[in-house]
Amino acid sequence: MFPAAEEYDIDIAVDDAEVERLLSVGPADVDAAPRLTYARNVFLPLTTACRYTCTYCTFYDVPGQATLMSPEDVRETLRMGADAGCTEALFTFGDEPDERYTEIHAQLDEWGYDDILEYLYRVCEIALEEGLLPHSNPGDLTEADFERLREVNASMGTMLETTAEVQAHSGGRRKTPGQRLNTLRAAGRAKVPFTTGILVGIGESWRDRAESLLAVRELHERHGHVQEVIVQNVVPNERSAFETPDLETMRRVVAMARAALPEAVSVQVPPNLSPARDLLDCGIDDLGGVSPVTDDYVNPDYAWPALRELESIADDGGVPLGERLPVYDRFLPEDPDAPAAEWEWTGEPVREAMRADDDAGRRYRSLVDGWT
Repeated sequence: MFPAAEEYDIDIAVDDAEVERLLSVGPADVDAAPRLTYARNVFLPLTTACRYTCTYCTFYDVPGQATLMSPEDVRETLRMGADAGCTEALFTFGDEPDERYTEIHAQLDEWGYDDILEYLYRVCEIALEEGLLPHSNPGDLTEADFERLREVNASMGTMLETTAEVQAHSGGRRKTPGQRLNTLRAAGRAKVPFTTGILVGIGESWRDRAESLLAVRELHERHGHVQEVIVQNVVPNERSAFETPDLETMRRVVAMARAALPEAVSVQVPPNLSPARDLLDCGIDDLGGVSPVTDDYVNPDYAWPALRELESIADDGGVPLGERLPVYDRFLPEDPDAPAAEWEWTGEPVREAMRADDDAGRRYRSLVDGWT
């Protein structure tokens, strides 16, 4: 069992032979993907409050400075995204704010919400009303949280980052690998199409990277819920001096991810942070969510590439580029008019939105293979 998982009674065995196999993998040992995909999203930083204080993160704000988007701002931003042809509403925020964030809790209470997750449910409903499919990244959640939120989310995600204990997560209020693994397991038990990933360059070793990928694979093999794994390099910022991993490191890690994961699980790199065109032969097949209308609020110094740049990356690799939904096709029934029992990965509000006979519904259906 992973030492990090013992506290949560998560039985994940480390196969030393598999670790050694991955440590020997390089770009020449994997195949380039036959196509690239991306999602068109609108990015909503619901709150910048977070109970954790990771040293590499510029997204969170301290108590007294943290922001909270109002329902009116959420709806206005969503409408802007819908008008730009987006299909995904990406709700990102720090893990549920602790008691220090008195102003955030007071504002939620004034609006009639017990906590940030109840508010998240409502703004996801607003997204569906405005013609976008929610994908939420709310950090560590319980199985009960996922069961509630899956009703109004097409997919969800949380970065594992690493199974190692690293200095970057140190301090009195820190995330732990066990918490992250527990969240990944909870999402699988609740049948949530899920995005996770590893963060490269925060003090982890090569063995840590291999073990992290194998942990994701094992939990996916039990529950079948992981749709993509992001291989994300850390970038220097005003709060930390972590150096960006060099190209050869990223090529090797991406190849390890492709070799470790089942074929059905996509390997993604963020094209505004990583040299995607130099990683095509290492097995990436997805460029993640890219917004034509909002910034990357997690990495504000790194602008999203324009669609024409994504097309250029695909052209350089000699592969087609296709737009996708935030939920991958394999989690959807072959027929959009299939009975509810065949939509086992999708809550009723999301299902009804995708089946709707309106501009939004037709936009969703046009991006699912076999639904046109």
